[in-house]
Amino acid sequence: MNKLNIAVFFGGCSSEYSISLESAYSVIHSMNREKYNPVMIGITQKGSWYYYEGDERKIKSDAWFNEYECTSALLSPDKGAQKLLVLRKDGIEYIKIDAALPVLHGRNGEDGTIQGLIELSGIPLIGCGTLSSALCMDKDRAHRLAGEAGVKIPTAAVLTPETPLSFASQFAAEIGYPLYVKPVKAGSSYGVTRVEAPEQLSDAVALAFQYDNQVIIENNIEGFEVGCAVLGNETLLVGEVDEIELSAGFFDFTEKYTLKTSAIHVPARISKEKSDEIKETAKIVYRALGCTGFARVDLFLKPDGTIVFNEINTIPGFTEHSRYPGMMKAAGYSFDEVIERIINLALKYE
Repeated sequence: MNKLNIAVFFGGCSSEYSISLESAYSVIHSMNREKYNPVMIGITQKGSWYYYEGDERKIKSDAWFNEYECTSALLSPDKGAQKLLVLRKDGIEYIKIDAALPVLHGRNGEDGTIQGLIELSGIPLIGCGTLSSALCMDKDRAHRLAGEAGVKIPTAAVLTPETPLSFASQFAAEIGYPLYVKPVKAGSSYGVTRVEAPEQLSDAVALAFQYDNQVIIENNIEGFEVGCAVLGNETLLVGEVDEIELSAGFFDFTEKYTLKTSAIHVPARISKEKSDEIKETAKIVYRALGCTGFARVDLFLKPDGTIVFNEINTIPGFTEHSRYPGMMKAAGYSFDEVIERIINLALKYE
């Protein structure tokens, strides 16, 4: 049987570069090598593309970029070619690509930009498409579409650099403190601040603007965060619901990747009836935003049982210890099987 060449993109010039390296290593390491040949394409933090031919373990340790194992490369925009162009010193090498998986977090990774390039090249895309990726990355538009689908959403307002701080102050006073200030388009809680008092608002807005040209202010949702790992195109498979237990503050970057003072419970410590309701809500959001392949839907569960949409992550963390694989594992699907399924979805085998 001929192996299929699966392009795996890693790195990238977003603030989530290091997280991408860990996720990509896990994905590459878990691929069935009897069926797939991973074509490793590294993107530096400056945005340069390289075909990487070294040991996959060097990706995880960020030792992959070197002159001996990296060659400049790019995707052919010719829809009929479906090839990676490797720019060797003695000419161009063409590598046929059967499907492409961007394991890139944040800006230029899950915001529709690289998805558009892959779709333009005619290569089957593993995961959410261009429009869906762009919408899901945009917290404001994602909320609006989920709301139109009947899902409860936070009370929020969007600021631009031209918006006077007086508007932000007035809106904050209306929804009350504490509240959250976030970049509209950023991941891993970069630039997010829990604001406890009016005197903290200005600094929080300034921080968020360091990560995006739009900032969103949201009311605080009482309760706790739950997540759903969703997989599929038309027919959807949902992993077990997980629950984030916080000792204080919010699930910021440090907590997401160290769990110093927090814990993740899979399955969530809730009734089966409420878990089923959360899963159905996640499916509604997934479909409303046009998701395909896989995504993680994050929601809040309030003390009165109300479910509120938080955000959706189209390329969630993909190490064996990340939330998405953890929820799938709790539902009986191994990490290797999840990788197999998302590849098959792109190739229309499922």
